[in-house]
Amino acid sequence: MRYRLNIRLFVITFLFVFLTTFYLFGRVYWYPVYLNALGARTVADVIVQYGDESRSILKPKFESLGLSYPPKKVTFLAVKDSSQMEVWATDDEQWHQVTDYAVKAASGVSGPKLREGDRQVPEGLYQVIGLNPNSSYHLSMKLNYPNPFDLKWARTENRNQPGSDIFIHGKAVSIGCLAMGDEAIEQLFTLVADVGKQNVQVIIAPTDPRKGPMTPPDGSPVWVTELYQNIAAGFAIYQ
Repeated sequence: MRYRLNIRLFVITFLFVFLTTFYLFGRVYWYPVYLNALGARTVADVIVQYGDESRSILKPKFESLGLSYPPKKVTFLAVKDSSQMEVWATDDEQWHQVTDYAVKAASGVSGPKLREGDRQVPEGLYQVIGLNPNSSYHLSMKLNYPNPFDLKWARTENRNQPGSDIFIHGKAVSIGCLAMGDEAIEQLFTLVADVGKQNVQVIIAPTDPRKGPMTPPDGSPVWVTELYQNIAAGFAIYQ
């Protein structure tokens, strides 16, 4: 009898762990099936669902700084070692920090992304090039990784698969992306939709270059020094 109870407990525990793991890390497999049954959303659908609440949180922060909502331009500054993303905005030439968000998950370590499957969050200066209302991770915003700088050095080093599909998204699971949690991504998604993705820049750094110099990790390619100079120059605008 005790043997049967132990077997039953083992099976129940195994199924619980398996289903929990599959739910958290296998969303890319089961969520499209769920969406197909439920029906895909549009960006407009998402804004109808989350826009008013997100704007009610964001607008007062902009207005307190004398900024219009939506502003003309927005920049997201993401720092790996502090797991923070700052939101900066401008209506003219002067930039203001509006708010910041905790990065819930960002896989990898200090250093740029080099190849598909390395689970590295890239480092560099990027643009938002797409809004995905049907993301497996609630909502997501696609970055233009690999950008021209990334592609230049990938070709130079004969890296034929530098990776792709890098997003800022919801939930708290990351495989090379910035996971912001659902509430934060609803606000960020609304902000980008209102501002226009062509007016949004994203800079990702290993450490905050405004607080001290960035040092390439041991064994880094020689071009990482140039990359970090570019990132530092990008951050220098936002003081």
